Amino acid sequence: MAPSEGAKESLFSDKRPKPNAAPAKRPESWRKIVLKYQKPTLRQSIWQITNTLVPYIALWTAMYFTVSLSWPLTLALAVIAGAVLVRIFIIFHDCGHGSYFKSKRANDIVGYLSGVLTFTPYRHWRWQHAVHHGTSGNLDQRGDGDIWTMTVNEYLDASPGERLKYRISRNPFVLFVLGPIFIFLIYQRFPASNANKRERQSVHWMNAGLVVYCTAMSLIFGFWNFVWIQLTVMFIAGSAGIWIFYVQHQFEGTYWRKQEDWDYLTSAMEGSAYYKLPRILQWLSGNIGFHHIHHLSSRIPNYNLEKCHFSEPFFQQVPELLLIPSLKSLNLRLWDEESHQLVGFKHLKQLKEKQLAA
Repeated sequence: MAPSEGAKESLFSDKRPKPNAAPAKRPESWRKIVLKYQKPTLRQSIWQITNTLVPYIALWTAMYFTVSLSWPLTLALAVIAGAVLVRIFIIFHDCGHGSYFKSKRANDIVGYLSGVLTFTPYRHWRWQHAVHHGTSGNLDQRGDGDIWTMTVNEYLDASPGERLKYRISRNPFVLFVLGPIFIFLIYQRFPASNANKRERQSVHWMNAGLVVYCTAMSLIFGFWNFVWIQLTVMFIAGSAGIWIFYVQHQFEGTYWRKQEDWDYLTSAMEGSAYYKLPRILQWLSGNIGFHHIHHLSSRIPNYNLEKCHFSEPFFQQVPELLLIPSLKSLNLRLWDEESHQLVGFKHLKQLKEKQLAA
């Protein structure tokens, strides 16, 4: 059983193995190594669903009783429920990759049901997210399933209006405050223009499921009580989820290359970080901090990611992010093709000063 899912280990302890200090060579058999961890275990999957859904349902049950007594207490419980919803999204995410169960039908059923809780259309999201895995770190294939990132030259060549639009889109308030509400409540209610019939139907079925869910919860809690509780839950989960996705690809030293120089393994190992979170946050985020392992093989269920990471010294030679230092990534907003690194908008001022001095 993966350490993070073990019943005997405290969520607040940190007894993870220390990374191998010596540089490790790239193993030619890395595919065979990850293959061992791609097999889902029914017992572990069911146990993870249980230890995730039971607390989530318990929190909603508690809020049913506290909403008439104390709004501060109710909203505090909603914040915790939002954190647990991140873990539910990881289960949804694994189902989308077909990694959570051996059975495709089981993946689809759990994926759809967890999609209702996360307000995310299962098949439509699965299709878009697959694009992200196939193009992550590829400069020539940006814009699908990722956070839009302009190069320095693209920004300098852009019109004033395009620059303003980009600056707004990269503003932390827009990304992590307005973004979650817009994406999960509005954007995902409509299929993409290039979606096929099956993906379009996925959005419509999810919208129908959400009507049933929201109607039932409104009858139980009262309309406005449910609205404010659900908004709080979605905001916390959405902000945390977007941040985790953002920081694990938008960090100092990340990898972007043109198509002709792009390499899948290098993209996974250098363009996806190991987000070393405190144990409780690792549990809530479903081990997705081992993001390089996930990009090496999306067929590894989340409860096997940590074991795979520590199974091979080479897998431990990846960019390691800690919680507080990772906040510096907020200042990195453009890709400099000359230095092969992410830079902030201040870099533009430095370029201008160099040009004037030349």
